[in-house]
Order: sequence, then structure tokens, then C-alpha cells
Amino acid sequence: MTTRTPPSPWPGLLTRRDMLRLGALGISAAALPSASRAAGLTPSARSVIVLWMAGGVTHIDSFDPKPDAPENVRGTLSTIDTTLPGVRFTEVMPCLAQQAHHLALVRSYSHDNNDHFQSQAYALSGRKVPMAQIQTEPNIGSVVSYLQGPRADLPGYITVPGIARPGPPPHNLFVAGWLGEAHAPFSVGGEPKQPDFTKGLRERPANPSAEIEDNLSPEPLSFPEGLTDIRLARRAGLRGSLEQALRHADRHGLLGAMENHYAGAFRLLASAEVRRAFELDRESPETRAAYGRTKLGGRCLLARRLVEAGARFILVDYGYDNDYGNLWDNHCVPEQRQPHISEMSRRGYHLAGMDRAFGALIADLAARGLLDSTLVVFLTEFGRTPKINSLGGRDHWGPAGSVFFAGGGTVAGQVIGATDKQGGYPTTLGYSPADVAATLYRALGIAPDTLLHDRQDRPLPVLPAGEPIPGILRV
Repeated sequence: MTTRTPPSPWPGLLTRRDMLRLGALGISAAALPSASRAAGLTPSARSVIVLWMAGGVTHIDSFDPKPDAPENVRGTLSTIDTTLPGVRFTEVMPCLAQQAHHLALVRSYSHDNNDHFQSQAYALSGRKVPMAQIQTEPNIGSVVSYLQGPRADLPGYITVPGIARPGPPPHNLFVAGWLGEAHAPFSVGGEPKQPDFTKGLRERPANPSAEIEDNLSPEPLSFPEGLTDIRLARRAGLRGSLEQALRHADRHGLLGAMENHYAGAFRLLASAEVRRAFELDRESPETRAAYGRTKLGGRCLLARRLVEAGARFILVDYGYDNDYGNLWDNHCVPEQRQPHISEMSRRGYHLAGMDRAFGALIADLAARGLLDSTLVVFLTEFGRTPKINSLGGRDHWGPAGSVFFAGGGTVAGQVIGATDKQGGYPTTLGYSPADVAATLYRALGIAPDTLLHDRQDRPLPVLPAGEPIPGILRV
């Protein structure tokens, strides 16, 4: 078994917090304890972007249409050709249809749970858990942070924006679990101003504009009042400013992550390169338009900028939203005020907007020579029911769904697996969230027998189950 030694304690009697509170700007990173690395396999990807669409994206209305099925299964969307001969998507997916030659599409994504909380925890961690453990198991990104650490002054695990809270009641599923808060994600959005996405739902427009943009500049990257680059570079007088930054971080639950990722909070504030990565206004109007001036478009564009800046693991979060409600959980019950699933799919904040943002991201990474080194993974917790319900929606469906991989060593231009004539069950071998996680770890060179250590120093495997999906990666 491959083991990873837990990080060594800080020298002497000082805690991490004590070291930071000394304001020791003169301490170099080389003087701080280094994180040991687990021995692993040769990676095929330098960076990972996970496109996390929480809520259950409908596979039949997107990547796995069933044009010969009855209308109460296929809906009213027509299908279109892709760049792969014989492979068709629905009409609301033209951008990804033009990028299909870059994809390894898995149409037999499957597991046995229809519960949002458990299925999302499973997808985010690769670990199948009961309800009591949905917040105890570390996200895949937290494991990557633990084993491979930060890079280029950027945390090892970044969520963009990381504010989605499935519910009710709201739950934060972006967690490091038993690995400890030091490996919790750096959430660009900080703490959500309103964790309950259902609050005020009836007061919001039934069909809000798709062109709503986020503020994706993280609060921790803003200087405290009166702190400038020049002052930060001076050792004298820094202590008070650093204390202010630490108090701010404490209030926002970020101190543990900051301590671990930056070997000192000052590095977070001092890195001009980190701050510049979050400045979307540096992009051309044409690039912004290609992604769409939408929440998801901006988040995907920021993910590309973070890859360019050297980030290791980025999760784009889009699913539970204070403007749009639960975007993908399209039961069409009256309180959701959603149209028929086929019409919902056409909206610029639903499948049509997802297609635009994802298509632009893959094309942009390819054009910049970044796709070969960046693994892009589209992930959701499950698909939707084959049969459209009496209200015009689709319900939870663990047995079948679609996900895709692109770049980062992917064998592109293929479809793996298939579902039956109604999209209800795989007709080939099904692949679970654990298999997706195993594939992702393999791309990063993390051996399946690597052992982690929890806060009690107990050895636990990276994954208790799951195997890389055959044929996805060239390695």
C-alpha cells in the first residue's frame, strides 16, 4: 500500500495560528514544513476542472436523446448531428455538438440512489454514504489538496463560487470531512448571503433573465482598508494589518484553508498573480460573449483563467441558485413555476446556457493549447426519469444519466455505454460516481491504493470502491 505521511507539526511550541499572528513576513516558504507527496502513477493531466451541476441534469433532453420513443419520453425537442458520426444531441446542445470530437461521453452513468443529498455526497467524494455521513467524507478536491497541495500561490482545491446549498434545509456539501478544515475548498463566493435557495421563491420572476453575472472576486483577495502593496512589502507595521486580515478570515471560516494553502495569510494578500486571475474584465468582449454573460458563463471563464494561473483542481458550482431556484431538479411542481421540461431546456440559464458555456470552455482551452493538460469532467448526481410526469417535468433517476470527460489524457471522440430505448437503464456496463472519481484520480497520478490519514491518524483508502472507467484515459 502507498501511504502519505500526515503534514508534520509546526516547529517548537508554536501553533499555525501562533506563527501567523507573529506577522513573520520574513519567514520564507522554504522554512515552513513541506507537505510530503504520495507516491503515485504518471499523471495525464496537470489540472482538473469539474463542471458540477447539482440537482440532476436531464440526460434525455441533452446527451442521450430518444427520438423514436413516445412523446411522453422524448419530449418535444428535435435532435441534431454532432462532430461524431451517428451521435446525436438534442437541438439545445449545438455548441457541445460541435465539440463532441473532444469528448469521451459516458451514457451509462448509473447508481442505485434517488436522494439528492446522498447522491451528491457520493458524486463529490466517490464514497457511497448513508445520510448521517453526507458531510463527513472528503470531497475529491480535498483529497487532491491533501496529497498534492497548493500550486502557484493558489489553493489545492477551489470552488467557483462554492455557495450552492442543497436543501431544504440547506447543507454545505463542499467539505474536507475527516481530512480536516485545512483541506476544505477555497470558495470564491465565501459564505452564501442566503443559503436557502427557496427563500422568496414566489417573489422572484418566473422566468428571470439569463444574463445575470456574479461577482467572482473573492473577499479574502481584497486588501483590508488602508493596506497597499507597498505596505504589505514592508515588515514594519504589518502586524496590525495581518491581524485584521486574520480576523476577517476567522469570521468567514477561511483561516484553516488559508493557513494550509499559503503557508501564511500574507501570501494570499501579496500575490498579484492570484488577484489578476480573478479579473474577468481583462478578457475581450468577444471571449465574454462566447461563454455567455451569464452566471455559468462567467464561472467557466474564471475556471479557464485559474488553470492558466496554475490552479490544480477547480470545481465549477451551478445548481441551487437564489435567482433561478433549483435549476436541474425539474419536477415542475407548482411552487417551482417551471414550464414543460422541453421548454425549460431552451432557457439561457438551463441546458441552452450550459451548452454555450461548456462548449466555449472546451473550445477555448483547445485554442490556447491547454486542453491536453487539463481534464474537464461534467458531473451531476443522477439523471431524470424517462417518462415525463403529469406536470411536464422529470423526477429523480439514479439508474441512468450522462457525464463526460475531455482533455487531460482523455481518449476523445467516443461514446461509452448506452441506455435502453427510453433512457431508463443501461444496456451496457454501468459506471458509478466511484468509477468517475477513480478515473479522475488516475488522471492526476494518484494510485488507487494510496492511504490517507484522518485527524486521529487512522489510515483510510483514497477510495473504498470504484475503478477507472475503461477506455477513458490513454494511460
